[in-house]
Amino acid sequence: MQVKATLSNARISPQKCRLVADMVRGKPVGQALNILKFSPKKGAALIYKVLSSAIANAEHNAGADIDELSLSAIDIGEAPVLKRFHARAKGRGNRITKRNSHIMVTVADKAR
Repeated sequence: MQVKATLSNARISPQKCRLVADMVRGKPVGQALNILKFSPKKGAALIYKVLSSAIANAEHNAGADIDELSLSAIDIGEAPVLKRFHARAKGRGNRITKRNSHIMVTVADKAR
C-alpha cells in the first residue's frame, strides 16, 4: 500500500529542496522525521510537514502501522516561476526569477 501527500507551490527553489530530499530518500519514516527535524535548512521544515501529512494519511485512511512505513519516493518538481525586475544603472533592468516547488512524498509498507 502506498500513500501520498503533496505540497504545491512551496516558496523554495527545487534545487535547494532536492538537497534535503536526497538526505531522507528510502529511509524509515521515524529516522527520516528525526533527520528533518534537526536539519537547519528551510526545505527540511517543508518536507517534514508533508511527510507528517503522508504518515497521518496512511494511518487514518489506510489503517497502516506507522512503525512499518518507509519513505518510498519523494519528488520535487518545478512550479510556476515568479518573474520580477530589479532596477539597474542607466535605466536598465534585470530579471529576477523566484522559483517555486511542488513537493510530493510517498510512504509505503516495508514489506512491499
